[in-house]
Amino acid sequence: MWLPTSEKYRDFLDRYLPLHSSYAAGELTEEAWREWAREQLRRVVALTQEGSPFYAKHLAGVDPRSLTLDDLPGLPFTTKDDLRAARYDILSRDLDEACFFYETTGTTGPATPCPRDQREVIASNTQVTEGWRNIFADVFGDRAPRVGVMGPTEVHSLGDTLGDVARNVGSAVAKIWPYSPVIGFPKALQLMRDLALDVVFCTPNVALSLAKAALAEGLDPRRDFAVRVFLVTGEMCTPDLARQIDQAWGARTYNALYGAQESLVIASACARGRLHLARPNYIAELVDPDTGARLGAYGTGELVVTMLIDGIKPLIRYRTGDLVEIAPNDCGCGIQGPLVTVVGRTRDRLVLGERGFQAWEIERAVLDGIDGAYGYQVVIDRDGTGEDLLTVRLDLPGGPDPARQSAHAARVAARLGVRCRSEFLDDLDAITTTGAFVSWKAARIHDRRTADDHETAAARRLAGARGHRS
Repeated sequence: MWLPTSEKYRDFLDRYLPLHSSYAAGELTEEAWREWAREQLRRVVALTQEGSPFYAKHLAGVDPRSLTLDDLPGLPFTTKDDLRAARYDILSRDLDEACFFYETTGTTGPATPCPRDQREVIASNTQVTEGWRNIFADVFGDRAPRVGVMGPTEVHSLGDTLGDVARNVGSAVAKIWPYSPVIGFPKALQLMRDLALDVVFCTPNVALSLAKAALAEGLDPRRDFAVRVFLVTGEMCTPDLARQIDQAWGARTYNALYGAQESLVIASACARGRLHLARPNYIAELVDPDTGARLGAYGTGELVVTMLIDGIKPLIRYRTGDLVEIAPNDCGCGIQGPLVTVVGRTRDRLVLGERGFQAWEIERAVLDGIDGAYGYQVVIDRDGTGEDLLTVRLDLPGGPDPARQSAHAARVAARLGVRCRSEFLDDLDAITTTGAFVSWKAARIHDRRTADDHETAAARRLAGARGHRS
């Protein structure tokens, strides 16, 4: 693993690397973790109060020297709106200390600056490296696979982060952007074949769009490519959606990591396809998404994270806006950390009939019993009696099939408790490809019961230039 040589990072490296080694080996006790977390919380709060104009006001009156983990619920939340409003005032160190500059996509509001310094890069990438080693050893044995990385934009962290992780595990990496006007899908497919890429890191939509593009060029994704593993992120991917990718490519699909530009990598995957919290880097809390009340260490709720790395942009009690389930680690894979399952965004909850559903539940209902789909969209109407009516559109080869459509509609209706009809199509609205940029709901749900919100409008604008032929 590459490490900085500057002496200004020596203190951090001397503290972090032994802790990580102990943690990765399963030798870090709960008492030792709590001591680390308490001392880092004090260090981070002091740093933010001194260096961040936002936190100097936000945490005014807090004495970091006496903070304990039990005091954390008394600190105020940091929200996405705070980040948008504060922008560079959220930073706790000078931009001169950054080694990379990134920003959020800005599709639904002002882009948020997300610079990173060496401390944050080392801590975040070290956790992802452990996950890749675990998966690659399981699939490829001692051989270091060739990796293709397909990120959303050139100012996204994915390319740099995963390039560094690939170097850590000894893999060659190619950064390929299929939605780039320079690369495009034909060139991306050519590079995948020429380089005989074993692993592709991308969004679920890109994995399926690549398969469709290959078929359009007369290629068989299962026969004409070497890909054995898809590592996906950026969008929700239930086991049912992963199954569609597996079937299209004859590969194994993993939810590779969970995080965001502003919060870095919160959890990464293991060989058994489960996400593990990067516990040396975060204190994780679960709160009620409506009231903010704490819900305990395990269970389901909105994830709130406090960063323990004293880098350029640590966040205190940051409300991610994501519903997750956290459970004790019973995985047995060798990777440490509690298990994290991403349920969906808090804003993506839907009411159908008289019941509320999470994004995860809807995707699973839509894809239950379906094989070989390249995507889906759900249209919600109200019929003449005021009852909700779903139309599920599936991108399935072969076109309409009345018997299968009827059976599918019956399954969805039984799962979701509302009337449903199904349509099997050869293609879908390009808005379904925008989930990683905007949201699952804006990309997958067309709710005609209400007017389009700003996220849906942004997704429609973005969709105009997308599709596997671009």
